[in-house]
Amino acid sequence: MELNEDLPFALQELKSEENLSENVVDMLSHLLVDAVDKRVDDKVAIAFSGGVDSTLLAYLSEKLDREFTLYTVGFADSKDVLAAQTVADMMDWSIKVRIIDLEDVEVLVKKVISITGKRDPVSVGVGCVMYCVLEMMQEQVLLTGLGSEELFAGYERHKGDVQAACWDGLLHIWERDITRDLSLAGHFGKEIRLPFMDKELISYAMKIDPALKVGPFKKEILRKAAVNLGLREEFAYRKKSAAQYGSKFDFALEKLAKKKGLSKSEYLLQV
Repeated sequence: MELNEDLPFALQELKSEENLSENVVDMLSHLLVDAVDKRVDDKVAIAFSGGVDSTLLAYLSEKLDREFTLYTVGFADSKDVLAAQTVADMMDWSIKVRIIDLEDVEVLVKKVISITGKRDPVSVGVGCVMYCVLEMMQEQVLLTGLGSEELFAGYERHKGDVQAACWDGLLHIWERDITRDLSLAGHFGKEIRLPFMDKELISYAMKIDPALKVGPFKKEILRKAAVNLGLREEFAYRKKSAAQYGSKFDFALEKLAKKKGLSKSEYLLQV
């Protein structure tokens, strides 16, 4: 159940007072290609939502001449399903989609909690997406975009002290996200690889001037690097919700909870 050859590593050791602003796009572009190249075998699966992170992983895999299949999960009318199918069709990429409904979510929630031991709404919502992808995929290796939000200031909380918020997210990503995904991957006997958690990429990205990460769009510098690498601008700048929202798993959890007169957190504690 391999993750990355360099994880977990001491993130604290990568902290630096450097504040880079010159030639950042070109260097970042190079490191992104290298991070994917090191982790993409001849055939991989990619957890795909049509957002910049997963689209860039697919685009770079194609540039590196590697075979891949995209996997998308969500309600039929969810933003992620619609966007993923649109991007895949336009790029002529192979994609497999699982459409779920409320009854599916009720079953999935119990499975995810049983495997991961996590009961908070975010972990369960994202976990349901991961469970479905891992269950669908025939490949041994799955690439995901985990880590991009923390590196490039993709969350709402990054509107304040950008650098501090990014570091806080990175320092908690192992226990918050990676352990969940490893548990699910282990259940299916699969491997998860995280290009955005590449040690060299993290070291450089966290030295970039935080002002370059925020702009009209979140993760501004990553989007510029994606365009620099040749990704179509409309894909690089697509607005994206977190997995549990874009797939509508969070909406489903809320609906299931309301049926019992409970909040999402209360509902998950009783499952």
